[in-house]
Amino acid sequence: MEGTTVIVLNADFSPLNVVKYRRAINLVLNKKAVVVEATKKMIVSAERTVKMLVPKVIRLVEYVNFLRKTVPVYSKKLVVIRDKFRCAYCGTKDVTLTIDHVVPKSRGGKTNFQNCVAACYECNNKKRDREPHEAGMKLLVKPYKPSVYDFIRWKMQNIAWSLTTE
Repeated sequence: MEGTTVIVLNADFSPLNVVKYRRAINLVLNKKAVVVEATKKMIVSAERTVKMLVPKVIRLVEYVNFLRKTVPVYSKKLVVIRDKFRCAYCGTKDVTLTIDHVVPKSRGGKTNFQNCVAACYECNNKKRDREPHEAGMKLLVKPYKPSVYDFIRWKMQNIAWSLTTE
């Protein structure tokens, strides 16, 4: 029950965040949110003598208007999470991944989401300062710039979200 997460929707049903079930229950009890979908598990509170089903999805009562970054800030950790902890060239799942520039920095490649991929040491050393086709290597994943909705999906899947919040 401790790791249970709940999807939070804005008043217009757009995805807003993912929170722990305790935070979601507090929002519902304080009448700041309503339950859209619930699990079959029951919560009983001794203090408030409240019985309720544990929510899966809640919707805020009032619309929260905030400036949402459409482009996340680049970080190596987010590149590794985006690439699902796998090497972009050989596909091995390795804990010792590095960041590889598809177009090398020595040839004008930028350090951004569209040019960086996770790579194991062997593949990164094999490729060196060449482009993948010059090294006889093929990218298994296409690098892309993640959106805010990717973050929400990653949080819902509990994919190493603690790595990005320090």
